[in-house]
Amino acid sequence: MVGRVRRAVAAALLGLMLAGCAEFPDAGPREWQEKLEGVGELGGPPVVPESSPPQPPPPGGGAGESGAPQPPSGCEDPDPQVVATCLEPVGAIAVLPDGRSALVGERATGRVLRVERGTEPELVTTVPVDPTGGGGLTGLVLSPSFVEDQLLYAYITTPEDNRVVRIAPGEPAKPVLTGIPRGRRNNGGALGVDVDGTLLVATGDAGGAPPDSLAGKLLRIDTLGRPGVGNPDPTSPVLSSGLHAPGGVCTDPITTATWVTDRTGTQDVLHLVQPGPLPAPAWTWPDRPGVAGCMAQPGIVAVAQTGAASLFVLRPGDNGVFTGAPETLLVNTYGRLSAATLAPDGLLWLGTVNKAAGGVPVPSDDRVIRIQPPAGGGQSRA
Repeated sequence: MVGRVRRAVAAALLGLMLAGCAEFPDAGPREWQEKLEGVGELGGPPVVPESSPPQPPPPGGGAGESGAPQPPSGCEDPDPQVVATCLEPVGAIAVLPDGRSALVGERATGRVLRVERGTEPELVTTVPVDPTGGGGLTGLVLSPSFVEDQLLYAYITTPEDNRVVRIAPGEPAKPVLTGIPRGRRNNGGALGVDVDGTLLVATGDAGGAPPDSLAGKLLRIDTLGRPGVGNPDPTSPVLSSGLHAPGGVCTDPITTATWVTDRTGTQDVLHLVQPGPLPAPAWTWPDRPGVAGCMAQPGIVAVAQTGAASLFVLRPGDNGVFTGAPETLLVNTYGRLSAATLAPDGLLWLGTVNKAAGGVPVPSDDRVIRIQPPAGGGQSRA
């Protein structure tokens, strides 16, 4: 698998620099100069119960979990698990090292906001994006050495292409990897960080891009855009191929297993990543619930579902074989979920996209939620 490949070639030289990729120094601490932007008040104290009160199901949706919701009033949401409110649809979340705050990317606006419970969101920067074809700002991760360099990496769609950019405090975003084809559809993508600090970049197939392009691939690059050490071809950023419209990529920090969600023309799927062409899916959803972001830790893979407005939980055992029955949690509790990420303290952060097409927003949408990792309950589904 990916971890074994890396160890087998750990002594290999770094690959050649990708054509068209800019090189920037990583050294030197920086401080964010954040601008206050009043986009809503946040929820209450950081109490995270095992289950949360549901919202009424949207038209055509399934039944919610038991309990009576306390409806939000404007941007004030009484749910203690809600961290931020009144955002635009959330494309990505990167939790900061303190575990209490996070940087949130809005898909269509390109805004990056710092959010924390009990304070108003602060505008960090705005990245110019083109949200057509499912694109915009759809990936956001911290630099592997964020404490020292304060750098962010984002996956964005521009009028020219899809690309990975690096964001430094007080500076315009600078390209790290460019030339990822864009098309009328499948312009979205996702970012993750491998256990060795390389960046994982999941790209859409862009509706028929050439097979040798960077579209429809899982790329593995260093923070300067160069091919990651251990890639099948040391001169290429491509780790795996065969993606269509990926929604999330996540790595288990202990087992090093990497998972990627994808939407195909006939079903939604979850792949356990291996170098080369992606193997048969580890899990499939013929009903196409709209798989999006994911979170992985030992014994759990949690997948945010946009269309199904829920969180789907699988429990992988040895060799990626799932054990027990899967569970569907948070059914219609927060509406359509998209972004998902694991915080340093082990909590799961989720973002909603209820203001986007197909959603049924409440007054406090769109929101960022922080919950305990799934450990049981929910609705079993074969």
